[in-house]
Amino acid sequence: MDAKERMHIPYQEMPEQPASERVHNFDEVNQGYSEQQALAEADRCLQCKKAPCREGCPVNIDIPGFIAMLREKKFAEAAAKIHKDNSFPAICGRVCPQERQCQAVCVVGKKGEAVGIGHLERFLGDWLMAHEDDEGVHTGSAQQPAPTGRKVAVVGSGPSSLTVAGELARKGHEVTIFEALHTPGGVMVFGIPQFRLPKEIVAWEIGQLAHVGVEIRTNMVIGKTLTVDQLMEAQGYDAVFLGLGAGSPIFMGLPGENLRGVYSANEFLTRVNLMHAYRDDYDTPIRKARRVAVVGGGNTAMDASRCAIRLGAEQVTLVYRRSRVEMPARIEEIRHAEEEGLNFQFLTNPVRFLGKEDVEGMECIRMELGEPGRDGRRRPQPIEGSEFVIEADQVIIAIGARVSPLAPLAAAGAQLDDRGHIITDPETLATTRPGVFAGGDVIGSEETIIAAMRDGRKAARAIDQYLSTRSS
Repeated sequence: MDAKERMHIPYQEMPEQPASERVHNFDEVNQGYSEQQALAEADRCLQCKKAPCREGCPVNIDIPGFIAMLREKKFAEAAAKIHKDNSFPAICGRVCPQERQCQAVCVVGKKGEAVGIGHLERFLGDWLMAHEDDEGVHTGSAQQPAPTGRKVAVVGSGPSSLTVAGELARKGHEVTIFEALHTPGGVMVFGIPQFRLPKEIVAWEIGQLAHVGVEIRTNMVIGKTLTVDQLMEAQGYDAVFLGLGAGSPIFMGLPGENLRGVYSANEFLTRVNLMHAYRDDYDTPIRKARRVAVVGGGNTAMDASRCAIRLGAEQVTLVYRRSRVEMPARIEEIRHAEEEGLNFQFLTNPVRFLGKEDVEGMECIRMELGEPGRDGRRRPQPIEGSEFVIEADQVIIAIGARVSPLAPLAAAGAQLDDRGHIITDPETLATTRPGVFAGGDVIGSEETIIAAMRDGRKAARAIDQYLSTRSS
């Protein structure tokens, strides 16, 4: 087929669990492409020579290359090509904001629907999991490299840390991950709900690191259980990577914020996801509310809202101080939430929380968009006299998170900025302490999994170079 013919191939819609059913369960919403759908969608790719989609990918995956192989049904080869740049295709294919990255610059998308690059990546990630035991199929980590004799400690097990660990282990370094929680995966397990990213997918992709010898030690709080000094001086680690994430919730400082039933999204989603409050066979303490109000406009706010719906709330209202156009959440997540009955209150902001001991409502004020601020976004301003009350017996604050308060302890002398982020060299992600590197949310990077992975790859290259210059 020529380019003109390919442009006429219809976009393959991702099969979804119907909204009327999914509001009653935590099963995955998107069902994945069939082989036939994947092949049809791959045929839409124009195989552009300059490949703007590749430039739009934070980790520079060879998108035309893997799609060309997929088109020829060379699924193992296509998956291996992705693995050269991205060790977690089944994860990224589900949660990356492709519509703002690779698909945003897809040439096909200029005249119609962009090629479903994320859906194709997910298809190959899932295919790899289903065929891992087949002869000739591997994840790109089957061959053990020659040991270098160098040891690297990786703090945290979110996407940046996992990427660092995998990259360095494949170069022959001895890598140990130290995770504060009892389960590895960071935000991918405690923040993202099962219906968007199943826990078994995360566990499988993390499990692949064992094939190259990565050790994961849980319940290890670096800065408390062990210090960086102890890791480097007493335990002989030659380098340390700090991927601590952003685990400290941001509140609004409003009257009534300490009422019972006012949660941070961090706590609410951790109880639901990591502590399995969504499962009947777990007795996780969580407030089952009738009317829920969620404050925020990002993916975390969407996740919290959709979890509350599934936990049985009769009404869930999302309050966002800007308009729908400015919402940072993925378009797909907003659509899914809308289908599931989420009530949106745009250009609205909380003023105070009402109640005696338990929260009973949230007083809000209408907003209007004023002049643009330094970031180019129009600033929301309150409309005097427009106050009103939303009844709620649970409120979830989802307006972001700060760096973990353990960061200064874990950084062990590395310099921090005035917001608590660890200061790093932008090219190498080296901190001001020799041998210590950092990446992801703890250095103030973009709050996406793929951006954290980009940090991980950059740091891994720098750490490998640093280790090569060290004397034996």
